Amino acid sequence: MAKGRLNIKRAVKHPGALRSAAKRAHAITRKGTIRVSWINKQASKPGKIGARARFAKILRKLRKK
Repeated sequence: MAKGRLNIKRAVKHPGALRSAAKRAHAITRKGTIRVSWINKQASKPGKIGARARFAKILRKLRKK
């Protein structure tokens, strides 16, 4: 891994793409967050949505530190 801090801003190519896919799938909670169960289900699938969901799981782990 490269030295220094992670550049998350450059890693996210299309901000909001996962959220819009979640809205189409009715996976947004009343609080406005994406359902974790939906993210886990999507993360096991191939393709762009799967990759975005896997990346969202990684970002979720970073936030808890």
